[in-house]
Amino acid sequence: MSEHSSEPPSPTIVSDRYAPSLAAVPASAPAPAPAPDMTSTAERPHWSGPLAALAVKVSALPDGPVNALCGASAGVASGIVTCPLDVIKTRLQAQGSFRPRTYTGPARVVYKGLTGTARTIWLEDGVRGLYRGLGPMLLGYIPTWAVYMSTYESTKDLLNERMENKWLARTIASITAGASSTFVTNPIWVVKTRLMSQVSARASPEHRPPWHYKNTFDAFRKMYTTEGIRSFYSGLSPALLGLTHVAIQFPLYEFLKMKFTGLEMGQAGGRSEEVHWVGIMAATVLSKVCATTATYPHEVLRTRLQTQQRSLPSASHDHVSFQGGRHGIGHQTRPPGTASSDGMINLPRYRGVLKTCKVILQEEGWRAFYNGMGTNMVRAVPAAVTTMMTFESLKLVHQKLKMEGIKIREEDGEYSRQ
Repeated sequence: MSEHSSEPPSPTIVSDRYAPSLAAVPASAPAPAPAPDMTSTAERPHWSGPLAALAVKVSALPDGPVNALCGASAGVASGIVTCPLDVIKTRLQAQGSFRPRTYTGPARVVYKGLTGTARTIWLEDGVRGLYRGLGPMLLGYIPTWAVYMSTYESTKDLLNERMENKWLARTIASITAGASSTFVTNPIWVVKTRLMSQVSARASPEHRPPWHYKNTFDAFRKMYTTEGIRSFYSGLSPALLGLTHVAIQFPLYEFLKMKFTGLEMGQAGGRSEEVHWVGIMAATVLSKVCATTATYPHEVLRTRLQTQQRSLPSASHDHVSFQGGRHGIGHQTRPPGTASSDGMINLPRYRGVLKTCKVILQEEGWRAFYNGMGTNMVRAVPAAVTTMMTFESLKLVHQKLKMEGIKIREEDGEYSRQ
């Protein structure tokens, strides 16, 4: 008895119990159901690793915050890549705006073309000069693209349900998104432009702006103290005119991407190999070149208005402001058109879009409206490509995580029901 009880159980009996053969089970009998209680969470392949938990969380997020995050990340990436070119473009656009009104000599050009301007900035300020304004640029790109992309996508989806003309719906959505982001971030872009147009102390007085800021927060503080809240909205009118730029670029981009890839912005195929990066890049380049060429003069107007210093008049009769006696590194030159030591009324050189156009045309000619356009094109196209490629890549990752998260949640629901 003891010898018989010490023998191990027959493997044939165990096999027949958990894996019945075709001979033991009739053909008409249903297959045995799996035992969910004996299956642990670790044995489910979709739940392994931190990416699975992330996918589940992503699948529960609404599209609005995701579009905002993808847009902000894309803007930051393009800002880091193209900041030196943006500095060069700003210097070329602002050239001539710091010349005193009493200056009657020949116009002296300091910045000449892309390479010439880069060489001048490098010799005067070094590598730091090429990245002036990077702080407010990155600070501005986050809310700009977050507001723009989330507003654009939500407005477009809303209008597509009510309008048959998709091109018109995209145009209205791009203008709405552009206006929203412009009102929110205009103060940041004014500070960025001021910092980028700031030159070295070794520059000639006629090309030296009437301010000196140590950093972004110092610029905010000094502008608010000396010029008031209105200074942060300098150039708002031409910035709103710049809505024509996005009204051309984004509808045209979606149209071209649809032609090249068969997908709209932010959409991707079921598999990664179905994403046509060449088509996305071609649509980005063509749409950006067309929009920039058609709307470039407004950027010059915006830069001139943003780099013009607004001085608060002192407490004197008829708002007369005495600034000629000020000294120091921040007051080495007087702003063009502002008050002088003889007490003339403080009137800015550039007042409004139409008057600014008239002043530039009389003093510098029509070519001034296209100062820095070549450099801007060299900057704008890589910036647009970086922005859209980053946005499309992040949207692709989001779609993959969302699909995987939905699949995991469905399988988890099946496990819990069993």
